[in-house]
Amino acid sequence: MSQPAVMDFDLYLHQLGFDAAPAPTLDTLRRLQLRHTSTFAFESLSTLLRLPVPIDLPTVEKKILHDGRGGYCYELNQMYLALLQHLGFQARGITGRVVLGGPEDALTSRTHRLALVTLDDVQYSVDVGFGGMVPTAPLRLDTDAEQATPHEPYCIVRRDSGYALRAKVMGEWRPMYVFDLQVQGDADYEMGNWYVSTHSRSPFLGQLKAALTGDGWRRTLNNGSYALHRMGQPSERRQISDADELLELLQREFRIRLPQHPALRDVVAQLISEPAAV
Repeated sequence: MSQPAVMDFDLYLHQLGFDAAPAPTLDTLRRLQLRHTSTFAFESLSTLLRLPVPIDLPTVEKKILHDGRGGYCYELNQMYLALLQHLGFQARGITGRVVLGGPEDALTSRTHRLALVTLDDVQYSVDVGFGGMVPTAPLRLDTDAEQATPHEPYCIVRRDSGYALRAKVMGEWRPMYVFDLQVQGDADYEMGNWYVSTHSRSPFLGQLKAALTGDGWRRTLNNGSYALHRMGQPSERRQISDADELLELLQREFRIRLPQHPALRDVVAQLISEPAAV
């Protein structure tokens, strides 16, 4: 897979809180993933507005590092992979099938992008683009034991010819996605991104989703449904029915600089006025 010749890695690291390039160690990998998921929001404003979502790296870099936006897996995990490779990590992209909310053996579309990192002959899955349940630490592939993270515990279980990622939520193991280590090319990511950003059955098309993590908390937004999840405590939830309030919340709680699109407020107002799907 071809890699870009130029990217402002100094700016990228600065926004993640690093004054200089850190060494490619497991401790660095852990710090990078935690900081990334608490700095750059997962968000679907482009697909809400039914705009194209180009995933060439210069466009992604401009959107996230310079324009103050977030993105979804094809943007966040692509940019993050470029950073890991720049720092000297042995890393490459892989893909998976999201099964969150359904059975683990569901044959869903292959539309999730993440990364595989190998350190001292140990393989880790690395993901900064899985929305409200994004793992906040790298996860080993050579064990099915429970793995602690700064947020929920996770485990990775061998399954058929690949792996299943599960998260422990309220004491219950829930499937997140399944994946394998098949080598992917640019065309694979383009096809998955095209489906996510344009297909009528995509859960992102015309929908508003956002997520951000912090010290012991997660914030999530699904259209007008906002939630603050604190580890070990009941979640705080509320429904937002005012478009201006929702746009202000995106800026304040998710740290997203809103796109200058003339229809944004009207689209948001229409979205949150619609009755929730049963």
